[in-house]
Amino acid sequence: MDEVSSSTTISSASRVRLRSAAERLLESAPAMYAVIKTGGKQYRVTEGQRLDVERVGGPEDELSFTPVLVVDGADTLATPSRLAGARVTARVVGEAKGPKIVGFTYKSKANERRRWGHRQKYSTIEITAISKG
Repeated sequence: MDEVSSSTTISSASRVRLRSAAERLLESAPAMYAVIKTGGKQYRVTEGQRLDVERVGGPEDELSFTPVLVVDGADTLATPSRLAGARVTARVVGEAKGPKIVGFTYKSKANERRRWGHRQKYSTIEITAISKG
């Protein structure tokens, strides 16, 4: 019985290490972030962050996204009723192109060949503000 209880207890040195690791994680995490949905994908964003999303708007356009989730320290907004007034604003700062995708199909013995390609266009946006509403 003594062996079981001694193996399940955590020493005080381990507690200090665990507490300091948890504190470091909390300090390194941004104070406020949001999850937005655009182009069929979801992105975790913070203020000042730049990211490439599928083409939206023109150059220097101001955009507004309705967030799926907002986290502000210990406060989390995830239900539609609490997210009613929340907004994420961004502006388009540039455009980019993805890698070229080349495809080739053929049918043997029928002299049927088809080449096709695609290159996705992206808009680079910068998150300017996250508001809880």
